[in-house]
Amino acid sequence: MSNPVEHPSTSVRASAANPTDPARPTRPARVAPAARWALAVAACLWLAWCTAVGPLYWDDSSLADFNWVNASYGVVAFVVYLAIVAAIVRVGRREPLFGRRAHGRRDGHDGRDVTGRTSSEDKQTARTDGRTRRIARAVRTGLHRAGAVVQRWIVRGTDARWKIGVILFLGWLWAPTTLLAAFGADLRSQAREFSWAWNQWTGLKQPYIGFFSFAPMDIYPTAHYMWPSDPTYLTDQHNIVLTLFYGSVMAASRYLTDSNDWGIVVLAAVQFLFAVGCVTATAHRFLNMPWLRRAGRPGRAGRAGYVDRTDFQHPERGVNLRPRRFGRPELGVRATLPPQAAHAGARVAIILFFLVCPLAVFSTISLTKSPVFAFAFLWAFGIWYELHATHDARDDTRASTRGGRPLSAWSGRLGRFRFLRHGRSDATVPSGRLAVPIARLPRRTLLAFTAANAVMLISAKYAWYVLVFEFALAIAADRRRWTTYVTALLLPTILIHGGISLAIGSGAIIGGDPIESRGVQLQMIARVAERDPDSIPSSAVRNLSPVFNLDQMADAYFPQDADPVKSSGIQSKKVSYKWRSVQPQDMDGFNQAWLEIVKASPVIAADALMAKCFGYFDIADQPYVAMTYYVDSDYVQVNSTWIKYYDHDWRAAVAGAADAWSAVPVLGWPIHGNFYVIATLLVGAAEVILRRWRALAWHLPLLLLMGVMITAPANNFERHMLPVAFCFGFLLLTFWRDSRAPAPRTAELH
Repeated sequence: MSNPVEHPSTSVRASAANPTDPARPTRPARVAPAARWALAVAACLWLAWCTAVGPLYWDDSSLADFNWVNASYGVVAFVVYLAIVAAIVRVGRREPLFGRRAHGRRDGHDGRDVTGRTSSEDKQTARTDGRTRRIARAVRTGLHRAGAVVQRWIVRGTDARWKIGVILFLGWLWAPTTLLAAFGADLRSQAREFSWAWNQWTGLKQPYIGFFSFAPMDIYPTAHYMWPSDPTYLTDQHNIVLTLFYGSVMAASRYLTDSNDWGIVVLAAVQFLFAVGCVTATAHRFLNMPWLRRAGRPGRAGRAGYVDRTDFQHPERGVNLRPRRFGRPELGVRATLPPQAAHAGARVAIILFFLVCPLAVFSTISLTKSPVFAFAFLWAFGIWYELHATHDARDDTRASTRGGRPLSAWSGRLGRFRFLRHGRSDATVPSGRLAVPIARLPRRTLLAFTAANAVMLISAKYAWYVLVFEFALAIAADRRRWTTYVTALLLPTILIHGGISLAIGSGAIIGGDPIESRGVQLQMIARVAERDPDSIPSSAVRNLSPVFNLDQMADAYFPQDADPVKSSGIQSKKVSYKWRSVQPQDMDGFNQAWLEIVKASPVIAADALMAKCFGYFDIADQPYVAMTYYVDSDYVQVNSTWIKYYDHDWRAAVAGAADAWSAVPVLGWPIHGNFYVIATLLVGAAEVILRRWRALAWHLPLLLLMGVMITAPANNFERHMLPVAFCFGFLLLTFWRDSRAPAPRTAELH
């Protein structure tokens, strides 16, 4: 009996009448791409807005003076940024930047007839052209071979951890040997804190000495109500662990040499070695992907493990082998990089950035908390990449599977790179869930991951926010390795941050003043007090009077820095913040007063916000405080004991050359921190459009760091952008690799 044939028009009408037809895109399927592009457009609009208003704040102007010139800057910037995002998306989809992917051969591309024949009257010209073509072909071949040799040696020179380390050590060695160290006011404050605390510990009684004394805690300042009744002079302003380490080394230096300078030089050398180790480890992971050379074999309990050694007798275990000489097989073979390793161009670009860019070079010897945090963050960033690369897409498959399935049916890919399949090839997968072995980190890598996170916690107070955020993302994206994240992220956070909180609660150290986190609000109040004081309501004045002197706030206001408004500095400063007399209950009306002031003068309040943060996202803005500040600051060149006499002129010349390069339009952008902030934001927007959610899970902390920049006390302060700048090259390499990796197979395999 024959089946009736359905008419095509009937099928179309049925499809239109049935909204659940799989051939018809559902509403979420139509809305989701638009939502992803909307996020990218929002990012481009923010960057364009910061570019448009930048010239206003360079002239200390206001949004009220926004005109068509600023609008044109914004439109051009928006078009450029959106075009860059579209180009990155097309690269991610492996499409040409312009037009559609071409199919077939393009004839006549060189302007000649496709047959290649010439007319009889042009024989002489043809012979000349033939000789020219042969010469050009020979030159082209020679250049190609020379380029291949150079690329081969570049890869061979960076195919091991120790080789990268030697390159970085020798390339950076001139900084600690000729500049010795770079530091600013923070280091002197840490030395002073530890010195006063040491005197207290050794029996020298140092009371707070009354109302008008000036202790180290008065520099930042910290409200007196936070000072314990039993005098102590240690604070968590610069993170207590780092203060104890720096302070103890300088105290030992004073004891042995009657000067802090030798201790400072030792600290700079230690930080230099730490920087070499962090960058070496991360570069090795991204460039060479060492886990692809590890032979994965079941552990003692039958779980997947790593064995980090090369076994030439068992190449089937994942070792990449190559003859030492193709014409001399008797010379044997040697282990080589996996085919997914970075090419020569990426290696040169990344290594050159760290060797040449002042952001990286000066950070190796700059004794302040931000470079230490940045190098530790980079160290952890490399381990995050290993976790991302060794994640198996099969973990995401759930109970939709029916019946058993041969494990050998899968391609043997672990994450985005080919890896060894564990277990027998005829093993079957239990019904309901794939039995996929967990790719655990080697023990040394897990210890390194924990150490990197611990260093982050002891170097920056906001690090615990970052780690908690990373932990939540990791559990959501890769919960099968939850023990790794609990060990390396959660436990250090609980122990270090919890321990510091207990020490503050017990009165052993003094915590940071809550006013430190209100920089944006303070700038808004101070700008209105300076430029439109008559608009401030009397109720707001009453609420603020126990905490701030509005006249002093107006005098201390500086558009790019909130520290003067907070009364940070030595004794000769504006006392806008009444830290000596303020009490906790006096802050109860602060938020209400701030809201009233913003409502009374919204344009000036918006000016205060933008003037404090626009530089982080304006490509043309010069840094407010560059890393060169620490190289030739007065604390180094004038106030040190003997460091100021060591290569004094050379230090000034190096800082001057870096500043001159930074001031060059366009050519100076690659050594600015905001260049990498903007580029990272654009790449992240492209990842959202491409739905690379797992990659975003370990890239989102970079976005969180951008939020830290906005709330930081100063605008375009380069040390706050160091983690983003250091990670950008590796972020770009990851995007390039993910764009060329085959998509994981999720369809039913038979």
